[in-house]
Amino acid sequence: MKPFYLIPTVALLMLATSGCKQPGSGNGTAGGGNVASPANALAPLKLAGSTDFPGYTGDFDHFSIDTKDGRMFLAGEESAELEVMDLKTGKIITRMKGFGVPHSVFYMPDANEILVVDGEKPSQIFDAATLKVKRAYALPKGADSIGYDGASKHLWIVTGGKDVPQKDSNLIELDPTTGKTIKSVHFDADHVEAMAVEQNGPHIYINVTDKNYLAVIDKASGKVTAQWPIMAAEQNAPIAMDEANRRLFVVTRKPGKLVVLNADTGAQVAEFKAPERTDQVTWDSGNRRIYVTGGEGWTSVIEQYGADKYTEAAKVTTLPGAKTAILDAPNTRLWIAASPGETKAIGKVLRYDIAPR
Repeated sequence: MKPFYLIPTVALLMLATSGCKQPGSGNGTAGGGNVASPANALAPLKLAGSTDFPGYTGDFDHFSIDTKDGRMFLAGEESAELEVMDLKTGKIITRMKGFGVPHSVFYMPDANEILVVDGEKPSQIFDAATLKVKRAYALPKGADSIGYDGASKHLWIVTGGKDVPQKDSNLIELDPTTGKTIKSVHFDADHVEAMAVEQNGPHIYINVTDKNYLAVIDKASGKVTAQWPIMAAEQNAPIAMDEANRRLFVVTRKPGKLVVLNADTGAQVAEFKAPERTDQVTWDSGNRRIYVTGGEGWTSVIEQYGADKYTEAAKVTTLPGAKTAILDAPNTRLWIAASPGETKAIGKVLRYDIAPR
């Protein structure tokens, strides 16, 4: 039998459909109680196709979307390249080489520019239409995860940490148009991961992974105002936020769990099993869904029925290494990057059509 990750796209389509767990069969707990999905509900995600990246080795990292030019960007972390794709078809436009360790990509619509956050070399800014380099910023070593604050139009970037190697980490506030660092928040920790930045509030919530707590930061002062221990499991890393309902979605890796927290108090309101080696949790506000993508080879789909009411709608079969994702809400699609680092298979980007609720 062929390994699962070498099965053609047609078979993948069959697996993605048949691999969905029946709605209402989740094992989560919530303060307000879980509710069952309608018995005749459509599968929330349907595989629409995939794109191969021959010759790619190692892990992909994070995506960004350029809505103006209809392009999508994917950081090729371990192959030191930037993947540029057509947002409608998923076809490869170009594969840009010459990076150090690209982790994140940030699209700036006002200037129509993209910033590639590089953990090793100067971070380059490209014209999004021509893909020509315009300038570069020498960010601190280990520049990795990002979060955008729409109010200030500033970017927050995690730097330092064990990959540099460095025993501590910093979260810097950057003006992406000028490259000027506004402030820096220090952590006595060598593994600080993803963050959720309030767009209509004063806080940033960031996972301090090796210390097993969630830090709450005041954006204006750059001070840590609270440290909330994650009690359900260890190695809290990905995070997303439902700002309207004041809920945080935190995923742990030891073991894989999704934990829903009250963003005002840090209290846990729900908990679900999540795939192992998760590198992304995505909040779909239009459909009130949480997508948890993990390298174990499946994506958990959790549906929200109220601030404290959640149910597992499906476990969608993906591919080993399929652990980073991006939501293209206008086109009702979820894109997932399947890294070949764990399997030595061909790198792929999977595209799923989202069924509306």
